[in-house]
Order: sequence, then C-alpha cells, then structure tokens
Amino acid sequence: MSEGSLEGKVAIVTGGGRGMGRAIACAFADEGADVAIIDRMPDHLAEVAGEIESRGRRAMTIEADLTEIGGLPGIFDSITAELGEIDVLMNNAGISPALPALETTEEIWDRILDVNAKALFFCAQEAGRRFLARGQGGKIINTSSTYGVTVEPELAAYAASKGAVLQITRALASEWARHGINVNAIGPTLIQTDMTRELFDDQAYVADFLRRIPAGTLPGPTDIADAVVFLAGPRSSHVHGHLLLIDSGELVV
Repeated sequence: MSEGSLEGKVAIVTGGGRGMGRAIACAFADEGADVAIIDRMPDHLAEVAGEIESRGRRAMTIEADLTEIGGLPGIFDSITAELGEIDVLMNNAGISPALPALETTEEIWDRILDVNAKALFFCAQEAGRRFLARGQGGKIINTSSTYGVTVEPELAAYAASKGAVLQITRALASEWARHGINVNAIGPTLIQTDMTRELFDDQAYVADFLRRIPAGTLPGPTDIADAVVFLAGPRSSHVHGHLLLIDSGELVV
C-alpha cells in the first residue's frame, strides 16, 4: 500500500521505458511523485506516461541517448521547467550483452562502459550540482548488480561496468553526504524483463541459476521498485553509499 513517501516530489528515471525502469517509475507515481522518464528507445514511453498519469501524477517523456554527455544539462533544464525542481534521480539505464572475453571488442567494451558507468556518473553529477545549489538535499539511486561484486563467465565488460557503478556510488556518497544528498545503489540478481527474455527462455539455464539461490525464487521488477522507493524516500535519510542487494540470497552462499 502506498504511503505517499514521495508526495510532491519530482523524480527522474533513466531507462524508464520498460522492465525495472517502468516498474520504478510507476512505483514513484504511486508514492506521489511526478516522474520524468528518459529512454533511448521511444516505443514504450507513451505507455509508461499513461500509467503515471492514471495514478494522478504528471509525467514527462524524453527520448535521448545519455551517452551524449553534452546534452545532459539541457535535458535536466527541460525537466525542471516542466515538472519543477528535481528531488530524485534513478540511474537505471543500462545494457547487458554477454560475450566471451576473447570476443569482446574495444567498441563493445566502450559502449558498455559508456552506457552503464560513464553516462550514469554524469547524470549523477548533473543532479548533484542542482541539489547542492538548491541546498535541500536529494536522492540518487544507481543500478549496479550482483555482478558488481561477483562474476561468471562471459560478463567481463558488464561486471566491470557494474563494479564501477558501486565505486562511483561510494565516491559520490563520501563527497555529498554532508550536504544531505543520499547516493546509494541497488544490486539486483537476475530478473525477468525484456532484456533477459532469451535467458528465461532457456529453462535449463534458469533451473541451474535457481540452484544457487537460497530463496528458490527470483525477484521481479516490482520487488526491485519496492527497494528503490525505500532509498528514494525519507526513511533512508541515514543510508549513504550502500549497495542494497535484491538477490533472493544469491550472495549469501
């Protein structure tokens, strides 16, 4: 049940067109926030905006490639102009190709790191700049992964990017906590979304993965959204630089 923990707030969700991002955007609206959704793929933006507006909140959609760093100030300016001062940034945009190390080209490596780590950092920088100027704190939540602290074959670039997200989170928290800005990260395990559909189509892979999960079941997008709402709301005011694992116990064993 909604507690209205984000009533009157303005939130940004990058990669908000589908999957986890969509669930998070809708959860923010359920909690009373107006939401700006940024996504490189425009197909689902209108649908997400409709879901937000059906909850009685304002929605704004922006089609953008966040790796074009020079455009970020303009994007944030446009959100502020339409929805008001930004209170929450959910850095969720990411890609997750799996490739053997020997098949990972420089181009693939750069693209993964650019999307998952570089763009995330500069979005956080832009939000942090505005939070500091406003002087009223703010919330930044970054999507890392269980693979930010562990790894399996064929994920060298992805794991490197998610490890970078964790260290970016800690570094920014160490700088900005004194200003009332909370910077934290989430670490989901494997969840079923459009991005992971092919993996879930492989029943043998899923069965093998579940054998490593103490809870025996995997979280879904709404489970991730519940954790993000906590980090975005007032009850996490003393949580800084933390990686909140939503992994059904994967990293316990």
